[in-house]
Amino acid sequence: MDEDELTTEAHYDRTRMRQWLASGDVRDRRNLLRALAFTGGAAATWHWSRPGAAQAASRFVADGPIVKPLPPELFIVHGSNAEMRWEAMRGQGLYVPNDRFFVRNHTRTPRIDVRTWRLRLYGTGLRGAPSVERPVTFRYEDLRRLPAVTVSAAVECAGNGRSFFDVQQGQRAEGTPWRLGGVGVARWRGVRLATVLERAGLLRSAVDVLPQGLDPTVVSGGVDLGRVRRPLPVAKALEDALLVYEMNGETLPPDHGFPVRLLVPGWVGIASVKWLGSIEVADHPLFSPWNTQSYRFFGPDYPPEGSEPLTGQVAKSAFELPWPATVRAGRPLVLRGRSWAPGRHVGKVEVSTDGGATWRHARLLGRERGWRRWEIDWRPRRTGSTTLLARVTDSAGTVQPERTTFNTFGYLFGAVVRHPVQVVEDVPGVRGGSRGPGRGR
Repeated sequence: MDEDELTTEAHYDRTRMRQWLASGDVRDRRNLLRALAFTGGAAATWHWSRPGAAQAASRFVADGPIVKPLPPELFIVHGSNAEMRWEAMRGQGLYVPNDRFFVRNHTRTPRIDVRTWRLRLYGTGLRGAPSVERPVTFRYEDLRRLPAVTVSAAVECAGNGRSFFDVQQGQRAEGTPWRLGGVGVARWRGVRLATVLERAGLLRSAVDVLPQGLDPTVVSGGVDLGRVRRPLPVAKALEDALLVYEMNGETLPPDHGFPVRLLVPGWVGIASVKWLGSIEVADHPLFSPWNTQSYRFFGPDYPPEGSEPLTGQVAKSAFELPWPATVRAGRPLVLRGRSWAPGRHVGKVEVSTDGGATWRHARLLGRERGWRRWEIDWRPRRTGSTTLLARVTDSAGTVQPERTTFNTFGYLFGAVVRHPVQVVEDVPGVRGGSRGPGRGR
């Protein structure tokens, strides 16, 4: 295979899966699969070191797995994870504000002292083959002095939409029961990973890089899987991966990877490792539980050893409405939402207000950067229950399907989501529209 093809996750993971299976290192596969329920661990230490940070820190929940406030009007909390409520995006612009961006933690948000933090690079893919004990190091200040770039990109959990396997298809999947709030688009600023690798002495013989986070080790069922880490090919690292230190014009918040996280555009969220602490660069393929035992398809429709590897995310559409929503009969309103088609562009969005019996084209708004906003007028005529649906057609003509093939871990749910709505009798003097916060900040 041409190494350039490895910038596509499907090709890369398929290649690495074959190499892993050929290595014979599969004896503990089933035990590790059973251990992927990801529970908590001990926390590291973390302190702010910028002006005004002490006041900001007073708002944080110091003892919880997530640092930032999680008001119920903005989030649905799932243990160590927090899902954005879609109605919280009403009145917002293209980007998800930091205060309502979803949080995906395998354990808990670590507290990291930026003054002592170092990014360590080592391995056989670097000049002189620096070791774990004697790595090439970069301080926070070193990274901020390097040429910076800003990109708009989505980060989405591979399990986003998982709950709908159960709710819509009657097939319960393992893992956090996300609706559609495990996704967000932000404006990220940082230094290209390519720049750092080149300064560290990248060799032409390098094959893979293995970023590793500083969050507590993942322990479940008595098995210690170590810290979160997932390899990617050097070709992808050099193409567009970014070492991020700012989010939406602010210092990267703790829950989103402070002081530095990786951003891998176009790949599922697990590739964008948070709280980056080290990067192994090797002249041979690298593996971890996060590219062998998980983030693969398993289930009744797949072979015992798993399917072909998980690829990038799939297209989805979401309404900026509460779940369920309440609207008033006879009152005109504007339904708003967002659609995204990773790896392609949004071609069109269609909306049904009668459970799929009829469809109308939505108006596409603004420019596409990670996702596309849209709106459509609706005046519900009768009281009672109805179902809203939105489906996107991408630039290749692929339409969101009515059903997604089930897999045990509930990855990549991409079917059209059925959004429940109750149409109630109009009450004079009561403002129309959907029930929910409906406020922007």
